[in-house]
Amino acid sequence: MSAHADVAPTQTDPLLTEIIDYVYGPPIQSELAWDTARWCLMDSLGCAMMALKFPACTKLLGPVVPGATLPQGARVPGTAFSLEPVMAAFNLGAMVRWLDYNDTWLAAEWGHPSDNLGAILACADYRAGQGQADLTMEAVLEAMIRAHEIQGILAINNGFNRVGLDHVLLVRIASTAVAAKLLGASRQQALNALSLAWIDGGALRTYRHAPSTGSRKSWAAGDATSRAVRLALISLTGEMGYPLALSSPKWGFQDVLFRQQPVTLARPLESYVMEHVLFKISFPAEFHAQTAVEAALTLHPQVADRLDQIDRIEIETQEPGVRIIDKRGPLKNPADRDHCLQYMIAVPLVFGRLVAEDYEDDVAGDPRIDALRDKMNVRENESFSRDYYDLELRSIPNSIQVFFSDGSSTDKVEVHFPVGHRRRREEGLPLMQQKYRAAIQQHFSAAQAESLVGTFDDLEQLRQMSVRQFVDQWVVRA
Repeated sequence: MSAHADVAPTQTDPLLTEIIDYVYGPPIQSELAWDTARWCLMDSLGCAMMALKFPACTKLLGPVVPGATLPQGARVPGTAFSLEPVMAAFNLGAMVRWLDYNDTWLAAEWGHPSDNLGAILACADYRAGQGQADLTMEAVLEAMIRAHEIQGILAINNGFNRVGLDHVLLVRIASTAVAAKLLGASRQQALNALSLAWIDGGALRTYRHAPSTGSRKSWAAGDATSRAVRLALISLTGEMGYPLALSSPKWGFQDVLFRQQPVTLARPLESYVMEHVLFKISFPAEFHAQTAVEAALTLHPQVADRLDQIDRIEIETQEPGVRIIDKRGPLKNPADRDHCLQYMIAVPLVFGRLVAEDYEDDVAGDPRIDALRDKMNVRENESFSRDYYDLELRSIPNSIQVFFSDGSSTDKVEVHFPVGHRRRREEGLPLMQQKYRAAIQQHFSAAQAESLVGTFDDLEQLRQMSVRQFVDQWVVRA
């Protein structure tokens, strides 16, 4: 053996330890977090049911090899599939994320913490199907709170997008930690799995940005959450971990992929993220545009009959809004359109609505949309950016003002907090329940839909419900 042969490290990156200590730590005490997790579960599954109307999504579902089902496996809600948990996580993860309508977290990094539900529900249902009869939905809700916290706190001051990495990296990290626990891993096995998740690196953001925006952005989270389940299962075999996955000189995540900057936690891991998570209630639109769409709807009555008289449209947004969704030129597909601020403003100005179908080719072909896009000027409002990054405010401001060729103009409409913001939770919850009810009524029989509505009425009953009983309600009989 060479004198300079590698020596097994005797230390572990503190970040890995802190995450696993949190996952295996004391119970969650925040009643607000538990209650919000209930609504988050409801909303995420509603989003998944909406996605089943779109062939671009459903063509990806089912087993990886046709016919490879598992009778006592993890069921995929809204379908008749019973699969091994890796592919079940991909199925549900892709469904929840497909329409860009599930919850959101905005900070230095962006993301959608309910993307983790694919791994969480798949692992819980799979383990319950293998004989863990006392596994209840309390375990699912707890895992959601913890996955939200891991992903969201890591996002506060670590901008992976700044180095070209996609935010689904954090889905894989959070899902791995909670999936390992749900599958019965020891603390050390979970630590090993988490280190493997960091060593996986990260997907590029290529598929989210022009000129390459494409549908992978709709299944990337499903891919990440399913990879987490695979790594958790690998750890259960006794496979070793890599305690210095982040900090190894030259070869660790930080040196290779994060410009030699440390990955840090902005605050202790508790339940902050679930308590403050943003829900997409009114529109299936990238979250930095939610308030812009609301402003455009406010202006619709004033401009609908004067579209051909519009001279210009002035839009102010936050810095991330400029960086992510300020797009000019041709938009090639629905994935391109739902990440274009100008498109998401033009549609409600023209039609007085923005629904998932408005990103499809038949609506996008209306010449009035691109005509309005060409008249839009987008710029950063620095005060909007400051308020966006303020952890006490967490606002997502946008403003719109329309100017006409005769010199007149509309008022400047400015919206700072979307309906799904914690500051508008009382207003938003009934609307979110309506969104959910409409989604499941379109997919299930009247009786099954009514049962699924009632499932979320009582938090304590939901917590005590067995996982198998809960998922049974979502099965579509073949």
